[in-house]
Amino acid sequence: VTIELVDGKAGVAHISSEDKAIIHQAKFSKSDVVFDWGDAFKCSMSSPNRATIGTGCASIQGLDWHITAAESVTISNGSQGVKRNDIICAHYHRDSKTGNELVELTVLKGTPNATTAADPTIPSGKILSGAVDAYMPLWRIPLDGITVGTPVRLFTPKGALWDSVTQPWKPPYTNNSLTLCRVGRTVTVNGNVKFTGSGVQNYAMAVETIPEAFRPLADQSIIAFPSCGFSLLVMRDGKVQMLGDPKSAYSTAHGCWITAQ
Repeated sequence: VTIELVDGKAGVAHISSEDKAIIHQAKFSKSDVVFDWGDAFKCSMSSPNRATIGTGCASIQGLDWHITAAESVTISNGSQGVKRNDIICAHYHRDSKTGNELVELTVLKGTPNATTAADPTIPSGKILSGAVDAYMPLWRIPLDGITVGTPVRLFTPKGALWDSVTQPWKPPYTNNSLTLCRVGRTVTVNGNVKFTGSGVQNYAMAVETIPEAFRPLADQSIIAFPSCGFSLLVMRDGKVQMLGDPKSAYSTAHGCWITAQ
């Protein structure tokens, strides 16, 4: 069957995890996503060999999963004189005989190195291509000798689809802030500033960057200051190019774009 009403009654059990993965990828993202729910998988070291992951909700390649009570994983001992990075992952596995699927936490152990620790390779299995294993990195656990460092989060929690999030942001050449507002994947930028400098900017790069949760899907998304003909070109990585002359002027500011995810 190549056409299916997934959410319709068919008289037999017919909805598969593949159906839901396809639909979730199409609606939300092909990327792994951690949602802002519960403790958002907060990680703490309950002992030098034990990491505790808090409650949370996520999607691995379109398949939803959650933790409803804190879970712990074991971190292997470090060794004197070497550094190592371990990665705590969600591990998806499908039994090739029964087709049964599960998600559990696992630790991918890095290779010790005397000078610089590197992350272990994350296996790149694609569930919809038939892979029986897939991995979603959550936290990096750095080890320096036998000392365990502070866990490093490898994801940014995403708010609910239509939740709104606002954040002040200060553009270059002013002490005033604009308001970044995100609803779903739509970001608007509004405000009024008094610039403190002047001079033509020919695609010069500003020091300021756009926060990760507000970054655009497309390079050269625009924040315009119409009163003085100055504008900012926002890149996908959050970097900001300046164009025109702020002229030490007063100006309103306007921008709008879609985020990458």
